[in-house]
Amino acid sequence: MLDVRRLRILQHLAAYGTVAATADALHLTAPAVSQHLAALQKEAGTPVVEKHGRTLRLTAAGELLVAHTEVILAELAAAESGLAAMKGGRRGTVRISAFASAARTLVPPLFERLTGTGTDPAPDNGTGAARDLSLRLSVQEPDEALDELHKRSTDLALVHSYTVLPRSVPAAWEQTVLMEEPVLLALHPDRAGREGLTAGQPADLSRLAHLPWLTPGPETSCYEMIQRACGAAGFVPDIRASSSDFSVLTALAAADAGAVLVPRVALPDHTAPLSLHPLVRPVSRTVFTVSRAGTGKHPDLRAVLDLLHETATALDDRTADRPR
Repeated sequence: MLDVRRLRILQHLAAYGTVAATADALHLTAPAVSQHLAALQKEAGTPVVEKHGRTLRLTAAGELLVAHTEVILAELAAAESGLAAMKGGRRGTVRISAFASAARTLVPPLFERLTGTGTDPAPDNGTGAARDLSLRLSVQEPDEALDELHKRSTDLALVHSYTVLPRSVPAAWEQTVLMEEPVLLALHPDRAGREGLTAGQPADLSRLAHLPWLTPGPETSCYEMIQRACGAAGFVPDIRASSSDFSVLTALAAADAGAVLVPRVALPDHTAPLSLHPLVRPVSRTVFTVSRAGTGKHPDLRAVLDLLHETATALDDRTADRPR
């Protein structure tokens, strides 16, 4: 009979790539991981890993076992969630990985409400669990956050996708859409006037190819979004400044250093005057959460998801006066 603990080690090896990293993630020694893998191969009756240079890689049998292990672990997680709900929640820690603008706008209200410093107490659904939760936050790009979720190093990934840049998520994982927001063109008002644009007027990117552009760093998906939006308009942007902080980019735009495409929620609350414009060919960003299969009904995670949904709704209402 296959040992679930050893299957879990194989799943971690598939996620982390090396015995050393797997051992570190599971708080085991590397020899212990190797021994468990050897025992699993005996149980399976066929090799599940093979040497590839100085590393190990899964065989076809190993990949089959990992696929089934994902289902098994999801069912175990669902069972644990159900038991926790019956007992009123464990009131523990929820680890969140979020992209920068979500970490700035959506996550701080969670800390306020869970610590009791906000204006409204956190809902507890009759259990009291929400108010006893603690959060751990790491700020990561969506791809990195999803990788951490796959490695079980985080409980909830707060990610985004663009209409011009869809994001692939395993079908079995649980997703909750928080909000959809437009991408806006931000310009200095004088520059907008020179381009014949009044505040809030839709902008045709194909007529703005000559502008200097301000973009996030090339390691970000927001950079790729701008490249695709400009590419669809028939040009490659002339990038004059790069920063992964949209507050820096909008400050530069307010100084008339160039044009920037920015998701509505990523706009800082307080900036120098900017002329904001929706796009003739609209681009929008969907912000959503992703959790592993079977975990979404755990009271701790459910409380965080409910708070995030409330916060996102309030944020969307608060920014609704900006151009769409």
